[in-house]
Amino acid sequence: MSPAARTLNPADAPLPTVPWQLTGNHWLALPCIHPHDGAIHAVSLLHRGARAAVEFAGGPGFEQGTAPALARPVIRVEGEAVELARAGIAWERALHWLPTFTSSVGDFVVRGTVFAPFGQDADIAGAVYTLAFENRGKRPIAVTVGLEGTLGHRQLRVRTPRAAEDAHRVREAGQGVVLLDGVAVPGICALAIAADGDAAVSVRDGAAPGYEITRTITLGAGERAESAFYIAAGPERDGAEATVGVMRRRGWRSLLTVTRDALRVLEQSVGLESLDALINRNLLFAYFYGVGRALDDAQFYLVRSRAPWCAWGVTVRDWEALAWTVPAVQLADPPLARELILRACELHGYSPGQGVHYLDGTLFEPGFTLEGCASYAVATERYIRETGDDQIVEELILADTLYATSDELAARRDETHPLYHTEVTLDRRPAQLPFPLHGNAVVGYALDALSRTLDEEAAREVQDAAAVRAALRRHFSVGGESKSTLAAATDLKGKHDLDDDLVGSALWLPMWEAVDRSDSLYRRTAKRLPECDRLVVEIARLFGPESSEVLEWLRVAPLHHGLAAEAVDEGGTATSHGGDAALSGLLAATVWYTVHAYGIRP
Repeated sequence: MSPAARTLNPADAPLPTVPWQLTGNHWLALPCIHPHDGAIHAVSLLHRGARAAVEFAGGPGFEQGTAPALARPVIRVEGEAVELARAGIAWERALHWLPTFTSSVGDFVVRGTVFAPFGQDADIAGAVYTLAFENRGKRPIAVTVGLEGTLGHRQLRVRTPRAAEDAHRVREAGQGVVLLDGVAVPGICALAIAADGDAAVSVRDGAAPGYEITRTITLGAGERAESAFYIAAGPERDGAEATVGVMRRRGWRSLLTVTRDALRVLEQSVGLESLDALINRNLLFAYFYGVGRALDDAQFYLVRSRAPWCAWGVTVRDWEALAWTVPAVQLADPPLARELILRACELHGYSPGQGVHYLDGTLFEPGFTLEGCASYAVATERYIRETGDDQIVEELILADTLYATSDELAARRDETHPLYHTEVTLDRRPAQLPFPLHGNAVVGYALDALSRTLDEEAAREVQDAAAVRAALRRHFSVGGESKSTLAAATDLKGKHDLDDDLVGSALWLPMWEAVDRSDSLYRRTAKRLPECDRLVVEIARLFGPESSEVLEWLRVAPLHHGLAAEAVDEGGTATSHGGDAALSGLLAATVWYTVHAYGIRP
């Protein structure tokens, strides 16, 4: 199959036409904050019982910005509406994750920040919208500030959306709280919205009910004032109302301080500001959108992405979870990475590598990959190397998973040669030839790990990883001795496939210690591989002979507003399949690794 035939179809996963601002925490994602007026168009949460994301929005066209807002800031000065979209908004991203804006109308200045609380004692299923005002005029003014919105759509989404069949409901709960949910009993999710002080509340009924919460502030000449609004989620409306009450009691200033402090701890640096921005933006996207806590059980789950336009939705394959997302999390938060490795074992390790799963571990799409099977040993080895915490192997659930991995790999070994066969490739295609280069390189890395982590008797039965690596050179080399390169796959009977697996590329071999990146056989292979539209291939080129040029390309590439997308053009602009949190994790972790391990610079 030619590389051109593997180009991703933009029609399968088009990018949003709106350059959304986004933020969130592990509980609640805000993927659609409109850059023109600061309006929140969607709130997304995970629900284990539904095996899906639960999303609230103003209407079904929320991804493209054509629906009413779920929560829009309302500002009036002396009764006159201040239209932020007309006045113009300048956006910044504090700590690479908190959308903030400034807008000026004459002598009146508005500053806004949207954040989802994060950190110790601030881990809440909610978000806060803060608005600060400055009167630079010479006379006092009355400012009315609030949130208004419409609940016109609720949906469940695994990969594609399924609209809720019950009617939407908005009602006032008292004490200035508005509740948003559906009329069906039992409900699975509700939102509560409230101001940080006394406020006037009005609601309207209908097929797309709405609300407005406002309060009035008097600003003297030269004075400043602040106001905030809380959005909280719960499995049902009483829980949502209780959570918004906790947020009001703790106060937005305290929540913002804790959140900022916690985000600073996650920041990484390679000593170059533009690369730091690339790494941290994608790392935080993977950290919060590739990992979530379900509203109904408070447990962590690894998903491909919580962004509603990601084609792979909240399904997950163990390879992307453990080899893409977890290494990025590990850079910033090793204790969480440890928890996620064990959580993946608990949910998915019963049958390693068997295919794509729902977030709760139920099999979504069968299809065995060697990489997926080996990913548990790979993640464990990388975690121990980078943290020194070898006690993780004492965890029973991990031990059980590693033994299952060893047994499954042994069943996949060729009877004659120390090589292993697969069913599908990482590029989601049936394996045309059963023995993949990349898959066997990963298996070699995993076997090394298993030989050190299994008990002494079981470790003696593990295939020697050196034999696998020797077999890679022997059975995958094609061409004359001085011009030989590595094929992507073989049947061990003389047939070879030279078309690289665009996800499990030969370019990754140094990462799995199958070859040295200076090895002439590897360098010839890397130079042979054609250009393509996949960002994952460009990331893998960081190990190749043109690593410095690739790093410079990544440093300035627009991507999808700075975040990874599967398909990009020659200039690095995303063309389709955006919102991929796991791929963002791979980008962040690989750039950090190659800079620190190999000293690569743009």
